[in-house]
Amino acid sequence: MADTSGDPRAARTANLLTSLKRMFVTLLEVVQTRLELASTELEEERARLQEIAIYGLVAVFFLGIGVVLATILVIMVFWDTHRLQVLAICAAIYLVLGIASALVVRDKSRSKPKAFSSTVAELEKDREHLSE
Repeated sequence: MADTSGDPRAARTANLLTSLKRMFVTLLEVVQTRLELASTELEEERARLQEIAIYGLVAVFFLGIGVVLATILVIMVFWDTHRLQVLAICAAIYLVLGIASALVVRDKSRSKPKAFSSTVAELEKDREHLSE
């Protein structure tokens, strides 16, 4: 390195370079932290969706078995008198429930939370602090 003890401009330049290096290192640390946060959020969202899918499949399986058995029971109770009417009513109820469930799923999928909202909020805070 050059001797900067006698030249004030060289000393200021060296200080400026040191400050720029520190600022660049800090910027890299901030970016790394934000990327780690985004990665963590992505993993949490993936785990949450897997859990929902598993519980949803188990629920659908057991509810399906229950509905089939309940339908058979009701039809057997009215077997001698109104079996076709009971079967039609059960089918209509299941269709209405299925359509209502499909509409709820559609609405839920459209109103999902914004992905990486914490990361975006932290980046916004960083931008505000840097602009001060």
